[in-house]
Amino acid sequence: MHPLGDRMFDLGWTEIAVIIVVAIVVIGPKDLPGAVRGVAQQIGKIRRWAAEARGTLDEVVREAKLDDVRNQINEIRNFDLKGEVERAVDPTGDLKKTFDDDPLRESTTPAWTPPPPPKTAAEIPDAPSFVPPQTLAPLPPAPPPPPPPVAPAFVPPSTLPPLPAATSVSSGEAPSSAAASAPATTRT
Repeated sequence: MHPLGDRMFDLGWTEIAVIIVVAIVVIGPKDLPGAVRGVAQQIGKIRRWAAEARGTLDEVVREAKLDDVRNQINEIRNFDLKGEVERAVDPTGDLKKTFDDDPLRESTTPAWTPPPPPKTAAEIPDAPSFVPPQTLAPLPPAPPPPPPPVAPAFVPPSTLPPLPAATSVSSGEAPSSAAASAPATTRT
């Protein structure tokens, strides 16, 4: 920023009047229109140069931004998602090594060996193709069937279900009409 700040070309009417009086005295009234024209041309040249410089700077900035954008696009194109995920999940590479290694290769237990193929008929010793039933051992006799259950001769009274109170005549009460019409049951 300029040391005078934003007021560098901020001139009031009094400053402009002083500049005009000094210009008339120094240059003279006869040469003053030519000097003003020369100053206006110089100011025009300075403005054109400033516009060109600003355009060049804008172009440089645009190219720099485009280069940044191109670099970002190339970074996105060259982004290795698989590699980034692998580095985030397994930074030491132990997990990948575990999956890549064959666990059976370093095994201390012996590998399974298939059983030998069955022998052919020529290798089997002479065996009879038929065994007659007389040479077999007899079957043991079948066990006798269990005896059928026998009904008990005596059933204690405690195992019988109690009679309803309405049918009991021995209690001294008169039987109800439903109980009077029902036949009397006796216990044995």
